Amino acid sequence: MQFQKNEFQFLKDLENNNNREWFTENKPTFIAIQNQIKQVFTEMKVNIEKHDDIEKMKIYRIYRDVRFSKDKTPYNPRFAVSFSRLGKHLRGGYFLQIKPGETLLGGGFWQPEKEDLLRIRKEIEQDGSEIRDILSDKKYIKYFGGKFGGDELKSAPRGFNKEHKDIDLLRKKGFIAIRNFTDAEVLDPNFLAELDITFKALRPFFDLFSDILTTNLNGESLV
Repeated sequence: MQFQKNEFQFLKDLENNNNREWFTENKPTFIAIQNQIKQVFTEMKVNIEKHDDIEKMKIYRIYRDVRFSKDKTPYNPRFAVSFSRLGKHLRGGYFLQIKPGETLLGGGFWQPEKEDLLRIRKEIEQDGSEIRDILSDKKYIKYFGGKFGGDELKSAPRGFNKEHKDIDLLRKKGFIAIRNFTDAEVLDPNFLAELDITFKALRPFFDLFSDILTTNLNGESLV
């Protein structure tokens, strides 16, 4: 099972005709393609569950909420899915967006809860070396460029020293690993296998952050 050219073509056509009239006329095509996509996303879940525990799969809707957006186009021309890990001990989540020219895989902590973000920052303040080890790992560099994506503050967070040696990590508002793919890579028959290899490369990152978020600064369990 793999992603198909007709799925890409539909997204391109929707990008160029992002209005309700066109979508209504082409809704039967969308429904057929949506069913194809769901099958591929389900196979991804099966693959991940061979090496990780998944609590929930969420397939994102193509309809946009335009109530508070300057962009009033009604549809988001992409297919996207996320997988949440199971239980209090397993933190982090997997994400995939399929979009012509903008396909990406992500994993980690996009918008951590306030308490979780503070706990991560306190860990970095005390000793950021283990997180640095993740970023310098050969596989992490190969797949994710040796850095974290996500938004960041312009200066140090309140209560933290702006001269701290790991200030670049302390300024992070989220900790995300991102890998981009070309359209040709997405349509390759081996793409699902490549996705799974990439998801596996996230595990040292997930394992470390799960340990941080389930212990206090003394290493004592909180769960």
